[in-house]
Amino acid sequence: MLIVGLTGGIGCGKSAAAEIFARLGATVIDTDQIAHQLTATGQPALAEIRNRFGAGYFLPDGSLDRARLRNLVFSDTAAKKRLEALLHPLIKNEVRRRLADVQTRYVIVAVPLLLETGAYRELVQRILVVDCAEEQQVARTMARSGLSEKEVRAIMACQISRAERLRLADDIIDNRGERGELQQQVEQLHRQYLQLA
Repeated sequence: MLIVGLTGGIGCGKSAAAEIFARLGATVIDTDQIAHQLTATGQPALAEIRNRFGAGYFLPDGSLDRARLRNLVFSDTAAKKRLEALLHPLIKNEVRRRLADVQTRYVIVAVPLLLETGAYRELVQRILVVDCAEEQQVARTMARSGLSEKEVRAIMACQISRAERLRLADDIIDNRGERGELQQQVEQLHRQYLQLA
């Protein structure tokens, strides 16, 4: 089975590409979705987050105040490392568990910080980068999430440079254009990955 690591800077269109791969029949394992599930109300990771960061990072209903925690980790490197030390092993274990159940010829593992952390490099055979211009990243992320330009640029500053990301890629999707162009590129890679598998 071929395992492809899908990554890219914030706002580049990783989720849109992953959705197309899934529609074409590929298995997609999304580490952001796993992280969200692991930090949902009632999950054991929440108690540990409360222990490490305090009750101030929780909403009155007991759920995680994701916006407040995100602001903390993108402004405080030590806090970011503490959260990653807690969540990354849990996420990786879940990825491994899901990989063991895959029935398709290839699988896409979507990891936003694949190249920054290196944590999944031993699992993936190819690195697929979704790319667009930095100004597009900012505009798309602001439109999607309601974050300010300053907040988006702070997140981008925590990611490796666009040039370095492209240098490390085995495959690149140029997502500067329209949705139809993205579709065509994903379809082409789908055929390529089926052949490689």
